[in-house]
Amino acid sequence: MKILKRSILIYIFLFFVWFLLTGFKAQELIAGSVVCLIITVIYNSKALAFEELRLTPKSLLYSILYAVIFLVELIKSNFDVASRVANPKLPIHPGIVKVRTKLKSKIGKLILANSITLTPGTLTVETRDEFFYIHWINISTDNIDDTSRQIVARFERYLEVIFG
Repeated sequence: MKILKRSILIYIFLFFVWFLLTGFKAQELIAGSVVCLIITVIYNSKALAFEELRLTPKSLLYSILYAVIFLVELIKSNFDVASRVANPKLPIHPGIVKVRTKLKSKIGKLILANSITLTPGTLTVETRDEFFYIHWINISTDNIDDTSRQIVARFERYLEVIFG
């Protein structure tokens, strides 16, 4: 059953990406369907990350919410970093902080680490079990719980529902 679920998820993901790139033309959709099926058959045993994805209405809703939250955080952090760079005093206090995540799945932790890195002002340096080491442009506290709340919590509650 896991293999079938993984195959269906891979196919849907690939076909969705194909559709976004090519648009809605019958020939391209047919060609994309065949290409996606071939790729799914070839790489099914290698794509273990799709096993951790939950397929429930709640997880699909949280996936959409996560994309919106990520875009909002991306825009906010871009303005924050730009205002710090434009300020003649350059008000930064950079350093590396340790944060804790509640996520258990590998793909959930990967997406969290990448979300942190893609957000300006933070960079995931290392991950060890439930701890991430983050380079932060403006350290306001050294407390693990406080830094986790400020950096990780905004993404984590959505990823926990999507991946566990």
